[in-house]
Amino acid sequence: MGKVIAVANQKGGVGKTTTSVNLAASLGVLEKKVLLIDADPQANATSGLGIDVESVEGGTYQLLEHSATPEEIIVKTESPNVELIPAHIDLVAIEIELVDKDQREYMLAKAIEKLRNSYDYILIDCAPSLGLLTLNALTASDSVIIPIQCEYFALEGLGKLLNTIKSVQKIHNPNLDIEGLLLTMYDSRLRLSNQVVEEVQKHFSEMVFETIIQRNVRLSEAPSYGETIINYDATSKGATNYLSLAHEIIKKNKQTV
Repeated sequence: MGKVIAVANQKGGVGKTTTSVNLAASLGVLEKKVLLIDADPQANATSGLGIDVESVEGGTYQLLEHSATPEEIIVKTESPNVELIPAHIDLVAIEIELVDKDQREYMLAKAIEKLRNSYDYILIDCAPSLGLLTLNALTASDSVIIPIQCEYFALEGLGKLLNTIKSVQKIHNPNLDIEGLLLTMYDSRLRLSNQVVEEVQKHFSEMVFETIIQRNVRLSEAPSYGETIINYDATSKGATNYLSLAHEIIKKNKQTV
C-alpha cells in the first residue's frame, strides 16, 4: 500500500511546491510510482510539471466535490513514473462550498483511499494556509514534510503548524506522523543560514532530514520552463539534493530502490 505524504507550511515561499514537484520527480527516477496532488489554488505544481493550467478541465476541485473519479482527472506527466491530479483557480471556491457539508475534513481521504494500492507514494502539495484544504490534506495523509527556509523568521509560525498537526492527530487522523522538517534555500556563505540550521537541528534533532536543499539558480529556473530539476538539469546541485532526499525517504520507509 502506498504512503500519502503532505508537504505543508502555512508560510509562503518556503519551498513547498519546489519540494513537491522535485521530490515526486526524484522518486519517479528511482523507479517508484508517484501521484502528485496539487491542492493549492495557485496551481504552481501543475504548471511546474509542464501542464497548461488553463487547459485543466478536471482536477482537485472535482476530486474534493466527488463530482469526478480520480481515474477521470489523473494526467500523465513528462517525468517518468509521475502522474498528477492538477489544480485550477476554481479550487479557491472549495473551502466555501465544503464548509456546510458533513465530514468535510475527510473529503480528500475518501477520494484517494482506493488509489493507495496503485502508487508507492502519493504527495500532496498544500496551499500556504491552515484552512480546509490543508486540513483535508493532513487528514488524508500518513505523514507530513515541513519545509523551513534557512532565513530570518524561519521558525515563525512553526509552532502554530505543529499545534494544527497535533489537533489533526487528536480529532481526525491519529496516525498522522511528521515525516521530517526539511531545511530549504540554504546558502553556506551566509552566517544566518548556518544559524538557522543549527537552531532547527538543536531544537528538533531527529525530526530534521539530513538532506538540506541548497539555494540553486537552476532550481529557480526550472519551473519557468515547466520542467522538474531532474529534466531541466540533472547535474545541478538542486537535482542532487532532491535525489538525496528521495533516497532518505525510501530508506526511512524501509523500501528498496
